[in-house]
Amino acid sequence: MQRDVDHPVALALSGGGDSMALLLIAADWARDAGRRLLAITVDHGLSPEAADWSRRCARAARAVGADWIECRWAGAKPATGLPAAARRARHALIGNAARQAGARVVLFAHTADDLAESDWMRARGSTLGGLREWSPSPAWPEGRGLMLLRPMLEERREALRDWLRARGQDWVEDPANARFERGRARAALHALPEGEGLRLAEPSDAPAERVRGYDANREEDNPSPFRASPIADALGRSRPLPLGEGFEGVAADLAVTLLCAAGHDRRPRGDRLGALSARVAAGEAFTATLAGARVEASRDRVIVGREAGEFKRVPVPPLVLQPGTPAVWDGRYEITAPEAGWTVVAALGRLNRLSKADRAIAETVPAWGRGALPVLIRDGVDAPVLAWRAAAVRALAPRRLRLALGETTQECELHGTIHGETTPSDLF
Repeated sequence: MQRDVDHPVALALSGGGDSMALLLIAADWARDAGRRLLAITVDHGLSPEAADWSRRCARAARAVGADWIECRWAGAKPATGLPAAARRARHALIGNAARQAGARVVLFAHTADDLAESDWMRARGSTLGGLREWSPSPAWPEGRGLMLLRPMLEERREALRDWLRARGQDWVEDPANARFERGRARAALHALPEGEGLRLAEPSDAPAERVRGYDANREEDNPSPFRASPIADALGRSRPLPLGEGFEGVAADLAVTLLCAAGHDRRPRGDRLGALSARVAAGEAFTATLAGARVEASRDRVIVGREAGEFKRVPVPPLVLQPGTPAVWDGRYEITAPEAGWTVVAALGRLNRLSKADRAIAETVPAWGRGALPVLIRDGVDAPVLAWRAAAVRALAPRRLRLALGETTQECELHGTIHGETTPSDLF
């Protein structure tokens, strides 16, 4: 990651042992790198002890010189699928908070044990995604432009707690960790002999013991005991995102392309994706739809775009724009109006009411995709204009696809305009 820059590094801080260890390690790194550290705690509203946990997180963050904010998951909670819903809410809240603070990278404290538990759950039918060291935020559109860095995937959970004990640092234990599927995975893996059935790094002593001869009683000799460790190394670099997540090769690339084109985060069904990717790999010429996207394939190219007909089946509600405030429409465009009175809608059913100049521009898009273009209506008057005509429009799919395909491997590459992200200057 970058050194001596103004924007902060964000860190997800639950107060548990893993995140408390990462807080201490990241704070040492941030001081050395000249970076601000922002700790973000989410109160899910599920435990009566949550307020106390948040206070502990606030004290711990401020004690190491980090800023701290709390986000709350408000509203009714689902009767089923609570862990998945809480995970989605957590990522969305953290993504929003980090992005609004100007952060581009969020640190998460997942360990080798989390990696093994996730593998155990997926092997038994869970749709939980894989844990990667460097990957885009799964929250869309809240986490747009953000990357997640998990620098502790090679560390064991208990080794981190040993290290915290040596420093006299406490942490909280959430009893909910013993419930639901992850609790069953943890219990099942804990009962196995060391390393059996687990995809873990080689077991080691407490992390401090293999880093520069660290001794908890000689901390003045080594104020940053993890500075030369794999964790600190991970904070100083990034790795590309290996694709997979249950798919391989063409299927993985196609899956993420479909999501970027359709503007959502609901992965396509594996059987349908497999059949579609096989046709692409075979070089067939065909047209198909999947996951809200349309695929037009020929022998020499494949075009993937938003399926405009989807707007009839699942209408996207009009979006009223607030002046100067970026708003995301259909998960594909970030639109900022300079003045009040504009509402974003789909061009579907309105193309013939565009001006001659706007129709000429729309006709540069394949006929099947024109209805998915964003248009603006002023104060309810049904005289639409292409969104680019009256507002600043940023296409989100190009950057999202670049991040998902692992083409962005460093924090410094997360800013600046990339090809296709904005409209060519000569369009109007």
